[in-house]
Amino acid sequence: MKKISKSNNSISRRKFLGNTAAVAAFSMVPLSYGFKNPSDALTAQSDKPNSNFGGVQIGAITYSWRSMPGGVENIIKYCKECGISSIELMSGDLEEYLGAPKNPMTGMAGPRPAAAPAAGAPPAGAPPAGAPPAARPQRQPLTPEQEAARAKYTEDLKAWRIGLPMSKVEGAKKAFDQAGIKIHIVKFSPARWSDEEIDYAFKTAKAMGAKGVTDEISEDAVKKLGPIAAKHGMYAIFHNHMQFATEGFSYDPFLAVSPAVMMNFDAGHFFGSTGIHPNTIIEKYHDRIFAVHIKDKTGPKTDPANTNQVWGQGEVPLSDVLLLIKKNKWPIHCDIELEYEVKPWSNAVKETRTCVQYARNILI
Repeated sequence: MKKISKSNNSISRRKFLGNTAAVAAFSMVPLSYGFKNPSDALTAQSDKPNSNFGGVQIGAITYSWRSMPGGVENIIKYCKECGISSIELMSGDLEEYLGAPKNPMTGMAGPRPAAAPAAGAPPAGAPPAGAPPAARPQRQPLTPEQEAARAKYTEDLKAWRIGLPMSKVEGAKKAFDQAGIKIHIVKFSPARWSDEEIDYAFKTAKAMGAKGVTDEISEDAVKKLGPIAAKHGMYAIFHNHMQFATEGFSYDPFLAVSPAVMMNFDAGHFFGSTGIHPNTIIEKYHDRIFAVHIKDKTGPKTDPANTNQVWGQGEVPLSDVLLLIKKNKWPIHCDIELEYEVKPWSNAVKETRTCVQYARNILI
């Protein structure tokens, strides 16, 4: 097993940091200097972010900021600080903004949940399906009072979702629109919800301007959400973890369920678990991939194996992925999913901003 030494990405971390330092050194150069088109200078002055580089839309899943204070107002602030103009929005922040009932279980099982749970849903913070038993945290059984509180919350939340007027959602969309931030996906993960709540998820995502709703990939989830997405003229978009490392796993059976089924391909999880170049999947399924999660990791034969890394210090061929999408002008969103350890002297917003600049340096 080889030890990780240097990145096989085309832009090394050292070179990248040197480039960003050079940018800082020239910060006093007049804004219009170097712009071929004067309108580009005006865009640069705008307080609205623009993270479309060379025709490739770079965004982020807001899970990247899970270590930071949540809420729609903070999400907008983080997008502006990172220069991000399009996001995959975790639904917990949205539902909180819209006035969802408070979860009495919040705080009992670690960090705040990314999305409010529903009947039958796994607990907030639980690892993905298929994770080894040792990775699953041990939880104390709920008391009868806690069970009753959870049951009441589930019913209250369902009633709130079904009765929510879309005019409230339009107000949330306006807040993002005014900041210049588009939402291309809302991650409700609603496959275990009632049909009425799933309808709510797609209606709400559409009202937010999104093209689809995401969930984790499974046969049951695809069969459940695909037809409902089609009914709403939306996409049901599915995210992978390490399923491709399982012999015989393929997207084909899932995609055959409905044309409304699309993929949120996690290039990092794919490479980290298989060692195969992500472009093999992107090239084959580019017309059924709505978005790609971008992260850097080690491969399965490296020590440590399949481990998140600072961008440029891992082995995921980030440049190849981004440049393939740019070359072919495929309308695939490329979303940063920040999962590597953030040092105490930094924070998730600063690190995400660095990732945005890393992608920009590749694409421009």
